[in-house]
Amino acid sequence: MDTRKDKVFKIFIDFDGTITTKDVGEAFVNTFGDPLRIREIVQDWIDEKITSPESWFLMFDTIKTLDFDAFLKFLEGIELDPTFKDFVEYCRSNGFEIRVLSDGFDLYIKRIFEREGLASLEVFCNRAEINDEGRLKPIFPYGDEHCRFCGNCKRNHILTNCSDDDYIIYIGDGYSDKCPVEYCDFIFAKASLLRYCEINRITYFPFSSFNDVSKKLEELKIKKRLKKKYQAELKRFEVFKQG
Repeated sequence: MDTRKDKVFKIFIDFDGTITTKDVGEAFVNTFGDPLRIREIVQDWIDEKITSPESWFLMFDTIKTLDFDAFLKFLEGIELDPTFKDFVEYCRSNGFEIRVLSDGFDLYIKRIFEREGLASLEVFCNRAEINDEGRLKPIFPYGDEHCRFCGNCKRNHILTNCSDDDYIIYIGDGYSDKCPVEYCDFIFAKASLLRYCEINRITYFPFSSFNDVSKKLEELKIKKRLKKKYQAELKRFEVFKQG
């Protein structure tokens, strides 16, 4: 239990399909690669037959040559949730720290944020390099050898950037969010993540826009006694105990 007036909220947000109105990574590989093959690869990843890095290597391999001008044109059609910018301002005005955690790639994430005037947001994601022949190579600077499901270990970013006094909040929509929500006190979920939480009896708040998140955070902020999720605290403790 905590009775402090000033609560420290650390907020971690998925990118594809959460901040954006559609999964940009999926749309990207389907636009420039082989959609039929990609569907098979994605299903194998969902079924945990292959890891996320393996799936990205396979999907990028279906893109023989990336036309960069066509890629920039593709990005023009990507939209953010129309309430996201207001949410960022709400968090900043309240002193809430925001970090974006994505199993997608800097190739599109950073360009989209720069276009939207959000380049100052702290982002942890995978990298993608393009060689002279237009071939793509995925790079995973934030992988974890003990946590191989995702290329970017979101759990590690959460644990690294939080302390015992913080209330940890996660906002997401997909399969790459399954691991990090186990370590967070309050979860905002939609789409696949919502179904996962329901099946696994993980407490969550449903949301359809970031306005829903702001309203609930305002309730949590003024609550006199705010209880952290015991299971998440225990999981965090177990990781730190392992060293």
